[in-house]
Order: sequence, then structure tokens, then C-alpha cells
Amino acid sequence: MILFRKFRVLILMVFLIACTMHIMIDLLPKLERRAAGPNTGNSACSCSHRPSEEPQSWGKQRARSGAESGWPNKHTLRILQDFSNEPSSNLTSHSLEKITGASDKIEAFKRLEHYAQNGDTKKHFIQDTNVIKNVPVKAFTRLSALFEHPLYKTSLPPLTDEDTLFNVNTDIRFNPKAAENQEWHNEGTEEEYPPTGESSADSYPNWLRFHIGINRYELYSRHNPVMDALLKDLVSQRITSVAMKSGGTQLKLIMTFQNYGQALFKPMKQTREQETPPDFFYFSDFERHNAEIAAFHLDRILDFRRVPPVAGRLVNMTKEIRDVTRDKKLWRTFFVSPANNICFYGECSYYCSTEHALCGKPDQIEGSLAAFLPDLALAKRKTWRNPWRRSYHKRKKAEWEVDPDYCEEVKQTPPYDSGSRLLDIMDMTIFDFLMGNMDRHHYETFEKFGNETFIIHLDNGRGFGKHSHDELSILVPLSQCCRVKKSTHLRLQLLAKEEYKLSALMAESLLKDRLTPVLIQPHLEAMDRRLRLVLNVLSDCIEKEGYANVVEGNLDEESAHTAAGRR
Repeated sequence: MILFRKFRVLILMVFLIACTMHIMIDLLPKLERRAAGPNTGNSACSCSHRPSEEPQSWGKQRARSGAESGWPNKHTLRILQDFSNEPSSNLTSHSLEKITGASDKIEAFKRLEHYAQNGDTKKHFIQDTNVIKNVPVKAFTRLSALFEHPLYKTSLPPLTDEDTLFNVNTDIRFNPKAAENQEWHNEGTEEEYPPTGESSADSYPNWLRFHIGINRYELYSRHNPVMDALLKDLVSQRITSVAMKSGGTQLKLIMTFQNYGQALFKPMKQTREQETPPDFFYFSDFERHNAEIAAFHLDRILDFRRVPPVAGRLVNMTKEIRDVTRDKKLWRTFFVSPANNICFYGECSYYCSTEHALCGKPDQIEGSLAAFLPDLALAKRKTWRNPWRRSYHKRKKAEWEVDPDYCEEVKQTPPYDSGSRLLDIMDMTIFDFLMGNMDRHHYETFEKFGNETFIIHLDNGRGFGKHSHDELSILVPLSQCCRVKKSTHLRLQLLAKEEYKLSALMAESLLKDRLTPVLIQPHLEAMDRRLRLVLNVLSDCIEKEGYANVVEGNLDEESAHTAAGRR
């Protein structure tokens, strides 16, 4: 009996010691931060250790990074942005640390305007209109000639308040502190945003100017100088916070910048030369960072302008991810590989394990950064199921795969029975086929514009997987419906000509990106081959049904048709 009691006391003591150690470990960053006092204002981490020194200093790094970045304290994030490709993206808005109430975000936006109107602004953002100068501008003669072509000079109808996403008073100055939590610490004493004599609209950061420019017909205008400046921001702005994006099958990171902009980061998972394994289903394929970059440039060349700006960036996994993240679940997945490289894997449905870890060289990793769209609290988006959605099943087929007359049923279903929505689906079909993207299950539109607006081309990471194979099933919507916009048809014919060859234009455009070469030559040549296949399908449709029944709208009437449809 005495031995039994001693054993119970021993077990209890071990349990108490374990609990005490657990509490001390959790409280260690907070205690060290208090001990550090005001000296922790600068959160920039030098992190000059070598990967080989990582195992010995890991605990110290955690304590120091926790103290410097204020690990236990959560700050309020930028309120004007959200990027989501999930079917429920019109219902919720993802933040880095928590889901914030819509009323709180709107209230913060009102405070931003209130402070700006009262002149309580000592620092203003300066417009950065410099273009990335990786390649001399004179080298882009073919691309410049394309954008000077009359097909790329058509104008939009006059914009009313109903046609713009935001009705903004441009006399209001942007105040970065208006939406800032009091716990956000100034990082350094330098004047990052000095007062200037520029107009108030020019004081907005580029991501905000991008948001303000969105209208019923386009995400951005053809020759908007803000786009080049925003692309430069994506690769040059200092990253201040990182967290995993909730939902999705593969790891994505939300990155917040020094100017309060945000972007979705997709890390490199495959080399340029690797193709999707032949035994992979489309729904388990890797999401490629270079596909996101190339999709933005292809969308721009096709003159759709429906993909948010994307740029490639080489990221330091130690300084720009691990040391600035407040996401403990992400932080705990970092480790040093046997090759002495820094690796992490995060949390997601597929490919988030030690066996599928993302490793740097030794701590540098490529990735794509896609600019956020406006936050859902300020600009709601509606999610639509793609009529030609695949079954996402190993054995079952979707209805459109077995019914050759499926399009007739779609044509009688709103919103495809009127307006330009069905033609926009055809645009998206052509866009996906040129990339080889089979993963288009949903699409989104801005709720404010109703049914008469463009489709946003989000989530293109599963494109450019196979240059040696053309997936003809992607073209089924086009072959079933036999309808296309006249402007799209004419531009496709133009891009098939030698002087405006699509592959050459893409290669030229992609030279501007920091991660050039973004695509290898076989992928560029595959786009030329697929473009000819698209034109062959349209030629067969015209021969069968007649030009007037296949090609719809005049160049001057297409945008007016959209405007008339909403009245």
C-alpha cells in the first residue's frame, strides 16, 4: 500500500513538472519582450547565422524573433484587401491572424477618411512610377507594336458611379495610421512617407490606386502606369508579416508589406523543366508559381485584363517568412534539411508534410506574389459554379462530358441566357486551354455590377503543367456552344500571325519579371500550337453554323452591349 501511494505521488509530481514547463515555454517570448522594454521597437531581424548554425541557435532565434516582432500581440491588418479563390470567398474575408467583423473593417475605413479630412497626416505615400528595368524598354518593340494595334485601342463607354467599384473623393489623403492598431510599433525613426506637395490622389499607395481603378469592364486599364509600379512594389516592398491562408488544398501564404499592401504568395514546388506526372489527376496536380506569373502576362496580351497583378520574387525564408510570422503553426514547421537548407511545409490538405517540404538554397526560395483584390467588407464578390466544372472524381464524369447538347441547356439558364456572361465563359475557356489549366471549378464577379460585368480569372496555378500534351476537353464549352466575341476572335487571329506571334510576345513580356525565364521554350511553343487548335474549332463552327451565328458583336458595340444589358 505504501509503495502504491508513493507511485501515485511520483506520477502527480511528474505531471505538475510537465505542466509547469509547458507554461514557461509559452510565456517565455512574453517575459523576454517585457525584459527587453523599449529596445524592441525595431523588428528588423539581422539573422546573419548560417544554415549550419541553425540547430544550435534555434531556441535563441525563437526568443529573439518573438521579442522583436511582438509575438504575443496581434495587430489589426489592412482592411481594404482580400484574395480568395475558395467557393465561399464571397462569405468570409481571411486575415493573417483572425477573421475580423465586417462592421469593424468598415468603421476602420471611415476612420481612415476622417483622419485624412482633418489633416492629421504627417506621412504620405509617394507614387512610385518607375518601371522594372531588367530589360531596356527599346527591346520590347514587338509588344509595344501589339498594344499600338487598333484592336488594342478600343474605348470603354463613359463610366458612371454605377460603373466604378469605389466612388472615392480624391481630395482625401491616405493616412496609413487610420486603420492601424495602437499596438503596431514604428519600425525605425526614419521618415518613410515624408509630406509632399503632390495631389491627394497621388499620395495613395499603388495597391489602393489599383483598387480604385476597378470598374464594370476591367480590373485595370490598358496603359495604366500604376500597374508597373504595383508590380515593382510586389518584388521590392519590405515584408512585415506572414501567415498561412486558411482553406485550399496546397500551402499559400498571405504577406503584408511595409506600405500596408498584401499579396498571396505561392512558393516554388517544381522546376521549370518538370511536367505534371502522367498518373496525376488534375485535382491533385501541383500549383506552380510560374504558372501564376505567366497567366497574368497571357491575360494582358489577350486584352482580357481579368487577372490581378502577379510578380515573381526571390524570398529569404529566414528573414522574410520565419522571423516575421506570427503564425505559430507555420513557424513550428521550419527545420534544417540534411543538405543544410532551410525548409518548411505549413498546413494544408495536400503536400504539407516533411516529405513534401519547401526547401531553399540555402534559405532563398522563388514564389509568385498576387496582389489582393479589395476586401470583401467593402467590395463583395459573388462566387459562381462553372457550368463546365469537372467532376473532381476518379471515375465519375460531369454531365457536359456525356451530353453533346449540354450547352443548349446552359443557354436557357440565367445569367447565361442574356448579356455577355456566356461569351465571357468562352473567353475563359480559351484562356485556360492556352495554359492547359483543367482546374476551373468556380469563378467570381463583383456583386455591385450584377450580372453585366467581367469574370475574374483567379487561381491559375495549375496551368502550364504539360507542354507535350494538349487537353482538348478544356475546349468542349467552345465546341459545344460555337460562340465567341468578335474582339476575341480578331485578336486570336492577330496573335497567330508571325509578326505578332503569341510565343514571342509572351517571351518578351515575361522578360520583365524578376524570375525570368518564367517559362521554358516548349511551353511557349505549346501556346502557338494550341492557338491554332482554337482557331480550327472556331473555323469548324463558322462553317457549320455561319459567321453571324458564331461571332457576336462589333468592336464598338461589345462594351455598349454590356452597358445596355444592365439598363
